Amino acid sequence: MKALAYLNKYLFKYKKLLFFGTVFVVISNIFAIYPARIVRNALDMVQEALVKYKDAHSDPSLENLLHTQMTRSLLIFGLVVLGMAILRGVFMFFMRQTIIVMSRHIEFDLKNEIFAQYQRLSLSFYRKNNTGDLMNRISEDVNRVRMYVGPAIMYTINLFAMFVMIIGAMLFVNARMTLLVLLPLPLMSVAIYYVNGLINKRSERVQESLSSLSTYVQETFSGIRILKSFSREEQFREDFNKEADAYLHKSMQLAKVNSVFSPAILTLIGLSTILTIYIGGKEVIAGRMTAGNIAEFIIYINMLTWPFASIGWVTSIIQRASASQQRLNEFLQLKPEISSPTSVPCDIQGNIEFKEVYFSYPHSKVQILKGLSFRIEQGKSLAILGKTGSGKSTIAQLLVRLYDATAGEILVDGRNIKDLHLESLRKACGYVPQDVFLFSDSIFNNIVFGLTEEDGNLKERAENAAKNAALYENIISFPKAFETLIGERGITLSGGQKQRLSIARAIIKNPKILILDDCLSAVDTHTEEIILKNMEEIMKGRSSIIISHRASSVKNADHIIVLDEGLIVEEGNHESLMKIEGTYKDLYEKQLLEMQQTII
Repeated sequence: MKALAYLNKYLFKYKKLLFFGTVFVVISNIFAIYPARIVRNALDMVQEALVKYKDAHSDPSLENLLHTQMTRSLLIFGLVVLGMAILRGVFMFFMRQTIIVMSRHIEFDLKNEIFAQYQRLSLSFYRKNNTGDLMNRISEDVNRVRMYVGPAIMYTINLFAMFVMIIGAMLFVNARMTLLVLLPLPLMSVAIYYVNGLINKRSERVQESLSSLSTYVQETFSGIRILKSFSREEQFREDFNKEADAYLHKSMQLAKVNSVFSPAILTLIGLSTILTIYIGGKEVIAGRMTAGNIAEFIIYINMLTWPFASIGWVTSIIQRASASQQRLNEFLQLKPEISSPTSVPCDIQGNIEFKEVYFSYPHSKVQILKGLSFRIEQGKSLAILGKTGSGKSTIAQLLVRLYDATAGEILVDGRNIKDLHLESLRKACGYVPQDVFLFSDSIFNNIVFGLTEEDGNLKERAENAAKNAALYENIISFPKAFETLIGERGITLSGGQKQRLSIARAIIKNPKILILDDCLSAVDTHTEEIILKNMEEIMKGRSSIIISHRASSVKNADHIIVLDEGLIVEEGNHESLMKIEGTYKDLYEKQLLEMQQTII
């Protein structure tokens, strides 16, 4: 229960629903228990009436009177029992409308808390955890926790209230008989204690297997095009069967424990019923009890059957919820590696400086950047050129604080980037990542993703952004134009269209800092020239970083740096670098020759 203590804050938040739910549980049990007394009185009355019938057999008028009185009394008893059953049903409805509704509220709050935590955590967290496991936490784990704060709590309160009230009523009738018929209960406690450990261990194994299965399915769906293009459907189907078999095997192990537990509880309850009849019969013969008392005891014992039988089910729920909440606690207690140092927004102008910046990714000890230093003045452009793995994209990710530098300083407007309001920094940046991600939504909503209704003129701004990204003609050729749904990850668009849409999404923000991370690799040279020409106007007055493997894309930048293994090997403008006759010139001339051969 230590892991589940985290939920106490939610139980306190909805304490009114929990309080009234508990009251309704108690009231419903009163209406459930009291009819047993009515049955006892009815049987005792019938027994007394039979004796009187024998005495009044010679007097027909007295016999008719007794018959009428007994019929009327039994009818009244029946109506009272029926009325109490109805009232019990009403209060059970109220009980569910409070405790179960409380559980749904807690489920809603917990999912929001988890989702907010997902958004707070840094990218390094997502590198360590697979998507299937993350999805499983917010769905399956939360659902199991809801079963604890809903049905498990409700039935536990119900069991406690009914146990106290029934045992009290039984002790009032005959204390000795009560103690004897409840002898199987210690055996039940031992069984519950022993089975708890098995249920907990097997629940954890089931949950781990389910996470693995979810991850496999998610990856399969994400890579369905690759899977089909390589004709690997059969292999993936076999692998899925293995994962599913592992989940089935662990689930069956858990089910076996539960299947043995409930019958064992019912057997012990049945033993109590037999003891009730046997001992009660002796008490009646001895004159210490009536037949009505035996019937009352049997009703009490049978009323305890479901609550005690449900102990196994409730225990299973609690153990599974505990295992799930333990996973959630480990995740919710994580502190984001990157957070805003202040809640006060700041104005970003766009002066950027890297001072002896070193960086290696958290999951790897490989040094990506090695003492990198450069400056970008406000309104100027910097181009970064280099082969794959030289650290180009890392610079972009450091600038928007997706990661923090291992050593050195990154200054924006003369202030360390770690001291700036994080949201202000990111809002001031228009970032086009190398790996384009689009949402399964309309083209319009993807373009205006970084804006809100308060920004105004969204339609006009979206059209202008699409024109500047050389995408407008493509969009209006679609049947629904800007309202065209592009599918998951923009599957209905070509690679070049996705890149241009990503550019439009960045420039529509009118950012102070524009970062283009190899965003023209999937477009042809003609489209690239159009986009770059449009971008020249857009980049005026903005600090721009253009990352590319094409020299033609960066030749017009104010300053160019060439990276190799995290170090600057050449820097200058296009003209000065061509004079050096180094890496930049070789790359430029090779690409120029390739373009000429393509045209021929």
